[in-house]
Amino acid sequence: MNRDEFHKFFKSSGPVVLPVIHVLDGQQAARNIRSVILEGAPGCFLINHDCNVSEFLPIIQKIRATFKRLWIGVNFLAVPGDQAFPILAELAKCGCNIDAYWADDACIDENGVNARAQKIAKVRECSRWNGLYFGGTAFKKQRPVMNERIGDAAGEACKYMDVITTSGVATGQAAEIAKINMFRSAIGDRPLAVASGITPANASTFSDVDCFMIATGINEKNNFYDIDRSRLAHMMMETRNLGKGDTFG
Repeated sequence: MNRDEFHKFFKSSGPVVLPVIHVLDGQQAARNIRSVILEGAPGCFLINHDCNVSEFLPIIQKIRATFKRLWIGVNFLAVPGDQAFPILAELAKCGCNIDAYWADDACIDENGVNARAQKIAKVRECSRWNGLYFGGTAFKKQRPVMNERIGDAAGEACKYMDVITTSGVATGQAAEIAKINMFRSAIGDRPLAVASGITPANASTFSDVDCFMIATGINEKNNFYDIDRSRLAHMMMETRNLGKGDTFG
């Protein structure tokens, strides 16, 4: 998938806004998804910060049954793709299709020794799960990558995922522009997502990023779990402005 295909898929010329919902229960998740829909975001990610995967799965199934047409991705916290893809394939067999998996750690080695990433790719292929893979690379709270090797890590990531995904150093902290520039230079025409620190105020700084995966930047003040619709509306306006002049039908 290249950048053009990514933007056409989401019918968005500017950065694609995918709110990240930290799930407590089905009711709270559904309430936030309604905010996502009402403010015109094309989809969302659900993540299980406060429950294990086995408790999370029934919530996912209930959400999918309620919001049949919404683009929904998931993150099983700290679960790499080789463990997640078979679970997603089983959900699909039960009629619960998930559109994307986001792994904080795609197990990319900047030195090119990518045995684990290769295993993940093989498991994905064998599972026949057909969603998009957002793979964390030089990502917060994972094995650190030296600044001078970030471009190498990003280049390696292109072999193993659909959307190269990175972050700042911590939740709520924006990635350094120098880091984004290194990613863009290394990955060329591949889609790039950033999963921390994007806000309506700094969105224009990240105009070369294809996807904003946002929680803190659009949540209610001092609230980890609920979207502030006015902040999300502001974010949607900012990204539409960044995409002015391009049209995707």
